[in-house]
Amino acid sequence: MQEEKPMRTVNVEEISKNIKEMCIEANHFLSKDMDIAMKNAVSTEKSPLGKKILSQLQDNLKIAGEDMIPICQDTGMAVVFLEIGQDVHFEGGDLEDAVNEGIRRGYVDGYLRKSVVKDPILRENTKDNTPGIIHYKIVPGDQVKIKVAPKGFGSENMSRVFMLKPADGIEGVKEAVLTAVKDAGPNACPPMVVGVGIGGTFEKCALMAKEALTREVGSHSDIPYVKELEEELLERINKIGIGPGGLGGSTTALAVNVNTYPTHIAGLPVAVNICCHVNRHVIRTI
Repeated sequence: MQEEKPMRTVNVEEISKNIKEMCIEANHFLSKDMDIAMKNAVSTEKSPLGKKILSQLQDNLKIAGEDMIPICQDTGMAVVFLEIGQDVHFEGGDLEDAVNEGIRRGYVDGYLRKSVVKDPILRENTKDNTPGIIHYKIVPGDQVKIKVAPKGFGSENMSRVFMLKPADGIEGVKEAVLTAVKDAGPNACPPMVVGVGIGGTFEKCALMAKEALTREVGSHSDIPYVKELEEELLERINKIGIGPGGLGGSTTALAVNVNTYPTHIAGLPVAVNICCHVNRHVIRTI
């Protein structure tokens, strides 16, 4: 008989504490992968105006870090991905309340803009940027992986879902992504990161596209055809010429990250979630 593994107990206060810190960090400092990508873009950008804009963005990021000013005035709606080991037991309160408490502390104590309204039609501000958008996944083990990705709505509003037919195939997928990027134009604050979800259902492809934005810029899918798709789309997007700040140039996107999932014989769902040049994300495991 297999020996039963003891549960690891985690107090939900630990979750609140970490999420508070992560909200503040994500809004003040570019993640390492984005920092490298932005610095590389300055040297590879072909347009003189594009180079100038990318250099100004570098100056902005430097000032934000030194003076503890948010890297973007839209400090976003907090999106939180939790991967919870099945051998973890939470104590000390409700987990969802703890996540929202962490968001509340991060935005209130960090003096970050409060951008959430209580009702989509009545539009009354909640005054503490809660509630967040929380996604849970149960995984093997006894650890908790937290991803905090504050999402600004200039780029969020440019995101799309396309319910393609299987006959549209990979060329249809490419056209859908390029259409979304062209329609976004300067509104997504380029250079952008493009998250793509292919497969699943209507909501699954959107969730995959969102989570794809948290993948390290410069990394690629393990699936050979998906890796090729990411590389081809990045090249084609950068040939569109939208450029930094939407004022023309060779750097429209810094990365295209594609996630896939099995789907129904009658469908080919594709979601495109676009993020601006700050593409905020912080990942911790506790």
